[in-house]
Amino acid sequence: MAGDPPPLAYEIQHRLLFSETDPLMIGWHGRFPQFFEMCHTELMRSIGLTYDVYRKYNIGAPIVQLHTDFYMPLDLDELFTVRAELVWSGGARLNVSYELVKENGVLAATGYTVQMFFDVHSHEPYVSTPDFVQEIWDKWKRGELAR
Repeated sequence: MAGDPPPLAYEIQHRLLFSETDPLMIGWHGRFPQFFEMCHTELMRSIGLTYDVYRKYNIGAPIVQLHTDFYMPLDLDELFTVRAELVWSGGARLNVSYELVKENGVLAATGYTVQMFFDVHSHEPYVSTPDFVQEIWDKWKRGELAR
């Protein structure tokens, strides 16, 4: 939307391991959420949303939606890039989109996750952004987190 800050992005590279393949020696589809998570974790670390911070404030952010579209297989021992983008949301949630790109530049898969904040003790969802997250969002709006 107009006025929203641009997405925050992070990229990692990963080489497809034997344990991540199926009997055809291509990337097993069930591993793709793990590839998303590897990049997601680094993106969140880069902006200060770590598991330690969540524990400090007794907040969780479970995934409530996960979607993947597959285009081309990843091959055993192939180096690929995972890109995660945190997309602006004014709500008490994290919207992250993903791309997996093969070493030859071909798009292998895309996906997204949605996470909702909740209190870890009561399991009540937050209806507005938690204060410590809002502080990060304010930095994002001011362009202090641009990546």
